[in-house]
Amino acid sequence: MDVLIVGAGPTGLTLGIDLARRGVDALVVEAAGKLFPGSRGKGIQPRTQEVFDDLGVREALRAVGGPYPPQLFWKDGERLKTQPMFDAVPADEGSPYTDPLMVAQWRTQEVLYARLLDVGGRVAFGQTLTGLEQDAEGVTARFADGSAARTRYVVAADGGRSAVRRAVGVGMTGESVDPSPFLVADLRVRGLDRDHWHVFVGDDGNGNGVALCPLAGTDDFQLGAKLPEGTEPDLSLAGLRRLVSAYSHLDAADVTEVRWASDFRPRAALADRFRVGRVFLAGDAAHVHSPAGGQGLNTSVQDAYNLGWKLAAVLAGDAPNALLDTYEEERRANAAAMLDLSTGVHRGEVRRGEATVQLGIGYRESSLTAETRPQPGPVRAGDRAPDGRNADGTRMFDAFRGPHWTLLAPEPVKGFPSLPAPESYGPGLFLVRPDGYVGWAGESAEGLREYAARAGAPGGA
Repeated sequence: MDVLIVGAGPTGLTLGIDLARRGVDALVVEAAGKLFPGSRGKGIQPRTQEVFDDLGVREALRAVGGPYPPQLFWKDGERLKTQPMFDAVPADEGSPYTDPLMVAQWRTQEVLYARLLDVGGRVAFGQTLTGLEQDAEGVTARFADGSAARTRYVVAADGGRSAVRRAVGVGMTGESVDPSPFLVADLRVRGLDRDHWHVFVGDDGNGNGVALCPLAGTDDFQLGAKLPEGTEPDLSLAGLRRLVSAYSHLDAADVTEVRWASDFRPRAALADRFRVGRVFLAGDAAHVHSPAGGQGLNTSVQDAYNLGWKLAAVLAGDAPNALLDTYEEERRANAAAMLDLSTGVHRGEVRRGEATVQLGIGYRESSLTAETRPQPGPVRAGDRAPDGRNADGTRMFDAFRGPHWTLLAPEPVKGFPSLPAPESYGPGLFLVRPDGYVGWAGESAEGLREYAARAGAPGGA
């Protein structure tokens, strides 16, 4: 086996899809007996929609999701005001998706799981990891049922309490974001319209209260609640009925069913390392966010998207092992920035909108980035490669879709299939990585071949 992925959440399933479409022998193992049943991470940010477009699942997710409704604030059974959840971000040719998409996490995982099976991937449920042993050639993973698996690499996608992270001795550094207990639950509720995200705030001035958001594509509402410090959350039907009736005008009986519930204390934490030898940490195993701002799931998916092509290139012998070092270099710095952002949103210091759509994420400072033009234009090496149409009418996202590199050049370059860039990119040549970022940019093809060899792109020598 080439890669063992521990955890069948959005991170593990995304990585499984990316590796399977590249012909990598990978197995996803999951300790639970089935996919996660709750709605926890329900926001798919625009940059993640671009990732899912490339992986072939965006349209399926749009079919089971929907837009975010405006928030409606209530007081003593009266409607006070409505306001959008997000500041509007205008769409343009380079960024066609700018609105977050609401999809319950369990729906997202169903879509990803189906896609993984479509591209030949595998998931083994009921497999609890108990230990790892590394050597120069690979990793032996041991499971609670006494079985073992031999693999060349392991990726931890098993959440904030990651067994893999503990097995390789990586610590996490972090802080409490809010001392109050929080809970989230999927409920069936009577008496509320499904056109608003209903918010009921208490009178204590501490922001305690409940919010009930209609989950797009389902008959459920997601309950989010902040409780007074020292409160012990009660996740039973009776407890959630008391909570809803205490803060809202609804009767306890209007909560008719609890489908899933969980409590948590918001915190922000970052793993000290994202790589130990042949073991990589991704998603919540590497960074834990406050849910405010919808950054956790999205940052996690992009971890997988960054790592997949690099593992495949090294496994195929197309790139040196040093390429794998750029995963931690690029993603740990990015995760740290996203943690600061999530915490800022939670504390009311940052608005949801342009800051949270993740379209500005890039890798300009990465050692894998080469900007060789003395005067770069609007698109630089390290930037996300924008959408747009070139003079031939070719759409960039269509050209990028798939596991390949893409060279944008005004004239043919020997050994590199290419097409012209849109005028919006500015002058130059652009080598776009498989994950949709510009890896190299130059005035001419000088240095292109050397970069391609270092990064594992076809045509390198």
